[in-house]
Amino acid sequence: MAGAAAQDAAEQLLHLKLAFLAGEPPACVLALARKAGGGSITPHVQNFLLENCTGTNVDGRQNFTYTTTIFKRIISEVELSSSTVIDGLYEEFAQRMLSKAKDSLLNKTDHIYKEISFLSSTNDDVSSRLISVVARLSCSSNMLEGDTGCSLWPSSLFLSEFILSYPEIFSTKCCFEVILTDGDTSTLTNMKENMELNNLCIEQEHSEVLKESKNKVECKYLSWEHVSESDLWGYQPDIVLGADIMYDPVCVPHLVRVLSMLLRRNRSQGENNGKSGDEFQTEGPVAYIATVVRNAETFNCFAKAAADAKLSAINIASSAAPSNLLPYMLSYDRSSVQLLKITSLS
Repeated sequence: MAGAAAQDAAEQLLHLKLAFLAGEPPACVLALARKAGGGSITPHVQNFLLENCTGTNVDGRQNFTYTTTIFKRIISEVELSSSTVIDGLYEEFAQRMLSKAKDSLLNKTDHIYKEISFLSSTNDDVSSRLISVVARLSCSSNMLEGDTGCSLWPSSLFLSEFILSYPEIFSTKCCFEVILTDGDTSTLTNMKENMELNNLCIEQEHSEVLKESKNKVECKYLSWEHVSESDLWGYQPDIVLGADIMYDPVCVPHLVRVLSMLLRRNRSQGENNGKSGDEFQTEGPVAYIATVVRNAETFNCFAKAAADAKLSAINIASSAAPSNLLPYMLSYDRSSVQLLKITSLS
């Protein structure tokens, strides 16, 4: 009994730290702080936040304003309940307010950094379950400034969970991710920065070593409107991925055209994806597109265009639901996401 209680307490504190590093909304971080404290933000929880969410423990990348806001809200809530605020939290908050007043640059941040930690689903013991994969991301701090690759959408989290939950589908496969950038090349620049943050092997021009390597990542501009089949012939992917790319009805016909070219069976030279008899077995390439249906008319437009192009699009979000690898992300609504498995019928 005592061992189970200690394990649960350790898990709650882990979730609190990971939510902070992921840049979860302050209200979600405070909700986890209360849960870790058994209903209130205790001195023990405050000290944990102070030790684990400031200074070198967050690699110096956490957004200054975000951290200050969370500390301010914790102090306000604890004071309002006539409970104890530890001196260290008061001191940290005071130093931040002084620094903010002296340095106006702290109030202007073009990008914020997040760490998304996917927990292992193979072990219930929190001491060994812990973290399976960490994705470090640079995101634009202001969507209104024009960057489309600036936010972390539920569809991208769901697709990531799906990939990590079914490694047998993706192992040894060549994957091609299609993204929608509204033609904004700054999104590609940010994507390359994120690749470097995660130590991925990025192909550079004139690099003979990487040209021979199969474990590489390329980041290239693709105009859906103008790309031709000859432009795509050199890729021949086994799997095409996409997240939240069908929200603009103007782009739907171009997206379907690109998918049709990438998923033609004769491009894969007759290879099968998946094991015989399983749900994921397909002849030729397959696309997995995660999406939230924000507008039924736009989604129906995609469904009709896909059918006209002889593409099969089946929602497998329930039948192939991924493991919940992000239990600490309270803002993440998995139920809103559809996962479309798309194959060519021709």
